[in-house]
Amino acid sequence: MSGDAGGGRDSGTEGTGTAGTGAQGTGSWDTGSTGSRETGSEGGRVSGRGGGRESGRGRGRDSGSRATDDVLGVLDAVGPRLRALRRRRGITLADLAAETGISESTLSRLESGRRRATLELLLPLARRYDVPLDDLVGAPRTGDPRIHLKPVHRFGMVFVPLSRRPGGIHAFKMIIPARPEPLEPTPQTHEGHEWVYVLGGRLRLVLGDRDLVLPPGEAAEFDTSLPHWLGSADGGAVELLILFGPHGMRAHVRADPTGPDADPDRT
Repeated sequence: MSGDAGGGRDSGTEGTGTAGTGAQGTGSWDTGSTGSRETGSEGGRVSGRGGGRESGRGRGRDSGSRATDDVLGVLDAVGPRLRALRRRRGITLADLAAETGISESTLSRLESGRRRATLELLLPLARRYDVPLDDLVGAPRTGDPRIHLKPVHRFGMVFVPLSRRPGGIHAFKMIIPARPEPLEPTPQTHEGHEWVYVLGGRLRLVLGDRDLVLPPGEAAEFDTSLPHWLGSADGGAVELLILFGPHGMRAHVRADPTGPDADPDRT
């Protein structure tokens, strides 16, 4: 009896031990549950917040880096563009320095890429080359492509601009008004070439020692280093299309008609 009881007690003890094992199992469940909560909840918070912040910062840095690289790429291309433009115009660094007030060494470094382009440097260069600032930095053109005609009156003539891109070739409609008597030619010279196409009236072209009359529908092209003059052949109005480069632009359209050398009858 005693042994059985003892056995029972032992069994009970073993049972208790089993219960203890069960308790340990319960402990395992608690651990699993708590662990799950810790891992799922806290781990999720850390991963979500930290990972999100790091990922956002990374994307921000990537975008900023790309934007910076784009800007630097644009600025790096300015130097070669300036050098090519100067050489096309046949201008020396010394002449450009004298005309813009920028030192020759600064211009040289700017063209070679050893000096970063700034607005302070680009503005006088854009004015000297007669080009928009966008052209120097290679910015794409946007906006309305239509040209708003604004007639310019010079030397008794009317010039209607048909192109708006500064630099290079300029296109104009030129109107020579009627006069009671034809004018005496006053030839002039400048660098470049000119091209004319007569729309209406009879154009008189004096070129060197040649004196020509062009009716409507005829065209002429000539080197403007030769003395030249355009006027009416018979005193009537003449309309023509005319193309010329920067030197012709300055000689015909931008010259001061009120200056000491102005001649109201020349063109």
